[in-house]
Amino acid sequence: MDLLLAWPLPGARPLGAQLVASYDHPDRRYHDGEHLAEVLERIHELTAHGVEFDRMAVLLAAWFHDSVYDAQPDAEKRSAAWAAEALPTLVDQAVVDEVVRLVLVTEHHQPADDDANGCALSDADLAILAAPAERYAEYAASVREEYAAVPDDAFAAGRAAILRELLAKPHLFHTAYARDAWEADARANVERELAELAP
Repeated sequence: MDLLLAWPLPGARPLGAQLVASYDHPDRRYHDGEHLAEVLERIHELTAHGVEFDRMAVLLAAWFHDSVYDAQPDAEKRSAAWAAEALPTLVDQAVVDEVVRLVLVTEHHQPADDDANGCALSDADLAILAAPAERYAEYAASVREEYAAVPDDAFAAGRAAILRELLAKPHLFHTAYARDAWEADARANVERELAELAP
């Protein structure tokens, strides 16, 4: 996918190009252009299967959700701040506010059940968990590379805690379509990775 062709504001291509460049930063391993492309594809999949949400707000939030990513705290807040600064001259303020809110939702992926936009974006962002086994293995390896400075034991302990937290949720996905289509594969992938991390 040529990411810039997917940018939803064709009248603001310079901003789209800045975002593409941020995702293509050489220090990124998982939170890169491929991840953004996959999130956008999953948003289109949700739309194609009748999931209803504010498409423009969710697409823009997808573009901004990892626009700042350096494995440091508050990346989502800094990404939201970029959206708040860059979008007001391009879309209505209500859309800006919603994009900022949605970017912050991706920090914990816990949208309310009646938050259609938050549920759609959260599901698209976490859909990597349901990827085919080979792609999931690439994802897990790239996450490890993003935390290369963390010793193996500490990384394994921290990653295992995250995976256990995911498995403890009653469901990983929030839309009915994603639960039906992705939940079983996602849980199988997470359980396999967790088993591989065990000493």
